[in-house]
Amino acid sequence: MPSHYKLVDGTLEIDGIRMHQTKNKSPLKDAEDKVKRLGVHPGMKALDVCTGLGYCAIEMSKKGALVTTIEIDADVVDISKKNPDSMRLFNNENIQRFLGDAAEFVKTLPDASFHAVSHDPPRLSLAGELYAEAFYRELFRVLKRRGKLFHYVGSPGKKGGKNVARGVQERLSHAGFQGIRWADDVQGFVAVKP
Repeated sequence: MPSHYKLVDGTLEIDGIRMHQTKNKSPLKDAEDKVKRLGVHPGMKALDVCTGLGYCAIEMSKKGALVTTIEIDADVVDISKKNPDSMRLFNNENIQRFLGDAAEFVKTLPDASFHAVSHDPPRLSLAGELYAEAFYRELFRVLKRRGKLFHYVGSPGKKGGKNVARGVQERLSHAGFQGIRWADDVQGFVAVKP
């Protein structure tokens, strides 16, 4: 495992930056709050982009969804195999896991095949292509009508006066999403395919 990856307090830390909110709530509660925004219920098909430790995929499957999840980094998968809170990711018949590039993987998925998409990418500087309008158009394409997207953004650039979230919101809108609203408690956008 690379030295810049660590499992800390139930979250993955990459280069000192935690991949989950850990202030005032656990990463598991954070995943629960994110999935709640999607209204996941039994029988739904859900896509989890950027598996990480698998908390969102696990939470969606607990709600009864059939989940497809994609992670690019084999080191992250190895870390999740050592994390007790990630075990349901590997022994759950309702979760289908893939290793590969999410931007390429989503292009192979059929149109209108998911009721919900959880998109929780690494920070913009590590995965800019996952914040691009072209990728948002692919997520829009694979969602069914009235399907929901939750896109974790966090607050990068906030201290430096940059508004990354505004750019994300504009690109989501250009990709066709509507009802785009910021959910401060989960640091991300909820959007709908009309």
